[in-house]
Amino acid sequence: MLVDALLATAARFGPAPAVADHTRRLTYRRLTAAAAALRDLIRAETDCPRVGILLPACAAFPPVLFGVLWAGRTAVPLNFLLSPRELAEVVADAGIDTILSVHHFDQLLAQLPARAVALEDLPLRRRTLLRLLRRQPPAPRVSLDDTAALLYTSGTSGDPKGVELTHRNLHSNCQACIRAARIRHNHVVLNVLPPFHAFGLTANVLVPAVLGAGVYALPRFQPAATFRTIRRERVSVVMALPSMYAALLRVRDVPPDALASVYLAISRGEPLPEAVGHGFEERFGVRLHQGYGLTETSPVLSLCAPHAWREGSVGQVLPGIDCRIVDPVGNVLEDAVDGEIQVRGHCVMKGYYNRPADTAAVIDAHGWLRTGDLGHRDADGFLYVTGRLTEALIVAGENVLPQQIEEVLAGHPRVAAAAVIGAPDETRGQVPVAFVTLAEDAGPQSVSEHDLRSYVRRHLAGHKVPRRIHITDQLPTGPTGKILKRKLREEP
Repeated sequence: MLVDALLATAARFGPAPAVADHTRRLTYRRLTAAAAALRDLIRAETDCPRVGILLPACAAFPPVLFGVLWAGRTAVPLNFLLSPRELAEVVADAGIDTILSVHHFDQLLAQLPARAVALEDLPLRRRTLLRLLRRQPPAPRVSLDDTAALLYTSGTSGDPKGVELTHRNLHSNCQACIRAARIRHNHVVLNVLPPFHAFGLTANVLVPAVLGAGVYALPRFQPAATFRTIRRERVSVVMALPSMYAALLRVRDVPPDALASVYLAISRGEPLPEAVGHGFEERFGVRLHQGYGLTETSPVLSLCAPHAWREGSVGQVLPGIDCRIVDPVGNVLEDAVDGEIQVRGHCVMKGYYNRPADTAAVIDAHGWLRTGDLGHRDADGFLYVTGRLTEALIVAGENVLPQQIEEVLAGHPRVAAAAVIGAPDETRGQVPVAFVTLAEDAGPQSVSEHDLRSYVRRHLAGHKVPRRIHITDQLPTGPTGKILKRKLREEP
């Protein structure tokens, strides 16, 4: 279904710009030809029904993604920000034997239990030219409920869980986003989000392909380069994390009209600080529109659009999605009353890959998905997210589980116990902060905060390393010995 959408776009807008980066520019005709060439190469390289993709935001990603789908396989975008051990767990869980990537990631790929195929080593240029001269192969026969992408999220436990998103999930979410945001084919989208994120995959890769819009990709977010790109490419749609907008706001010597071409700037992935939203509008005249969603919802659930905006809200729920706010026993709550946000509809995932029990724990018999988020709606249907039922932190758009960090710290030979909480951070939304007690045989000077941070960094991704680690004599506990994290949050 997604390949059919690309073919339809190429038929309408073949010569139009599709995707570009600092190395290449592809029209929709050439993107489709490259995807067809990759389809042939993928079918020759592996019989595995799932294919890994390890690439940043770049002009190569859409042809690779659609090449995988055109070959009738499930795409597994991989998070290159994870440590080798964490990523190896994902690769093993997905059961993939082949990863399409580039030589830039050779060191990381060498530590993974799958064969790496570098795009630079494939005869893509010649195969693409041949495909331009031939009739394109037909789109694969797929069911709407076949899994198109397998995206990994830690969810509510430290184990990697693969979220199965179907062709129906992704295509329907694209259509709903296009209608809600009123984006058009002549818009230019800036892609600064890694495509292993559901937000980056849907908003910056699939939506433009379905719509026929152009995309300029920046593999690495750098504020000054982002401003230059927006002005040079006449970017009209920006979708980014609040921490990215905060970084842009800190850049000096940028004229007030630097973002004059921007029609829509969407902020998603973590709460938007009020100071960033107000500061951005005051300085550049661009209002930041919040959105909300989860990997499990393909991902967009709601969006504040230019024609339907309310301060502090994440917008109105997209067409085709039901939303309810419930109390702890499942009673539906009235407007303006906080409860758990639950949703159902075309966007809700097929389930967690090979995890029926975990799937049943979050999706009930009637199709309602428990988001784990707290919020409420007002009388006009605008949704407000006010907190999280779980302790998961959101650090620069990434889910970070305190339990995972605690387990690593507890593995240090001189640590007796550890507790991790989240602290607000102007740049990243939240950062982890750890409290540890030392083993009885460890002297007070036997290990430093620097030593412990270095230890965590050797085991986990950089964004999971605690910003601060407090070495203390004891941790506050309740009658059962459980660490009282609410007491830690009260610490100065």
